[in-house]
Amino acid sequence: MEKRLPSLYYNWISIIGTAIAIVSLSIIAFLFAFDLVRSHASPYFGIITYMILPVGVILGLILIPVGMLIERRRRRIEVKPLPSRLTIDFTNHSHRNAVIGFLVLTAIFLIGTAVGSYQAYHYTETVDFCGRVCHSIMDPEYTTYQNSPHARVTCTDCHVGEGASWFVKSKLSGAYQVYAAVANVYPKPIPTPIENLRPARETCEQCHWPAKFYGKREKEIHRYQADEGNTRWTYDLLINIGGQEYPGTQHSGIHWHIANQVEYIARDTARQDIPWVRVTYEDGSQETYNSMWEPLPDTVIAASEKRTMTCIDCHNRPTHIFRSPIQLVDEAIYAGDISPQLPYIKQQAVYALRYDYSRKDSALLSIEQRIRSFYRENYPNVTDTLRAEINQAIATLETAYSENFFPGMNVRWDTHYDNIGHSKFLGCYRCHNGNMANEGGETITHTCNACHTIMEQGPEGDVQFTNNDEQGLEFRHPMDIGQAWRSMACSECHDGGGAVF
Repeated sequence: MEKRLPSLYYNWISIIGTAIAIVSLSIIAFLFAFDLVRSHASPYFGIITYMILPVGVILGLILIPVGMLIERRRRRIEVKPLPSRLTIDFTNHSHRNAVIGFLVLTAIFLIGTAVGSYQAYHYTETVDFCGRVCHSIMDPEYTTYQNSPHARVTCTDCHVGEGASWFVKSKLSGAYQVYAAVANVYPKPIPTPIENLRPARETCEQCHWPAKFYGKREKEIHRYQADEGNTRWTYDLLINIGGQEYPGTQHSGIHWHIANQVEYIARDTARQDIPWVRVTYEDGSQETYNSMWEPLPDTVIAASEKRTMTCIDCHNRPTHIFRSPIQLVDEAIYAGDISPQLPYIKQQAVYALRYDYSRKDSALLSIEQRIRSFYRENYPNVTDTLRAEINQAIATLETAYSENFFPGMNVRWDTHYDNIGHSKFLGCYRCHNGNMANEGGETITHTCNACHTIMEQGPEGDVQFTNNDEQGLEFRHPMDIGQAWRSMACSECHDGGGAVF
């Protein structure tokens, strides 16, 4: 049979390489066409199409010249005739076919490489790739992301941002993460805060504008007490966000912390124990505050890392929010997903959620059993008259658990600090605790009105009101604890699952 290609091509290695390349390219073409018309697909679809199969094409193309070189060496050893030098004769149909085939395959390969590279880049930027490929590892982050205020913002918009330099850094970091996943050496849970996260000014502030004057914003908080009637206790706050009202005027409110340069030293990696703060004001003057209980020596201050406060020092969980049992139950009752007609449902629901279960399936079973057995043993009449409400409460709690608790990764609300406010964790009290003073003995303010003003508070039927949005109401605790709340941090009693109110 007449050979249409150079004789060196006809060896098993080159032929196998050709077969691998053609088969891989054909599958890529088929999957690419399928990708254009699909609505939903497995998260591994993109990996196979744009990452694994292209390796097969490249490997096959490499095998072709390798096989030809090996064949040439074999012929030389066996003293078979070889061309004296490389010649291309277009009058020779085998040479002509080889050149035409090479040019056509090169064009196809270059076009395919361009399209494939773009698709591979695009796929690695998708939420599917970030959240579903390593689904057991990233399941907590992916699940909470879908229920977060940033559910329509892609992972890379915050974790990578624009520009080639951070893209390269993220891929280099991702290479180790792939190794950690394959070798099963990743920590459980994934530790936070992330040390190499891109600065907030280059990500968060592309959409948010802390310098803008926001003034005060109203926030209603509805809590339900752990009594038989699940009594609702309401707080209506004016949050003093502040900002810069007019060009040239001083910043005020919470966003003052961003307008001025605030540096701090943390004793722990979670940045919860802060003993030292230095403020550089807009006019360039500085003020330093050190702990009065355990002051840092000058030598330690000089040697310690000083972190400049940014948005994420307070908004440290803007997306991957693991809600506490108390928050979940209060929100569900207020939304009507759990009926407050069920006696002690607030108390029992929190107890059911806060237990440290080892597996998700056993958790869901235990939640149902706990709720049903409580009403069966203590309120048998409720079991009959409010059966639908009990079923709905159980379904709501099971959904809440599935979306916020991940025993496989040892993740729940108390494994990840949330620095907004001060109800479950120290939050604002990390600095605003009355413990740090400057050289003149003045402490960082820790008055309630510095950040918010209470306009309404109290239980149903006994709600206090005020129209004074500067002074507001003095805080009233749902239980009579005297003046203890003045000298204690809320998180000393309330951790999101302990004190059930």
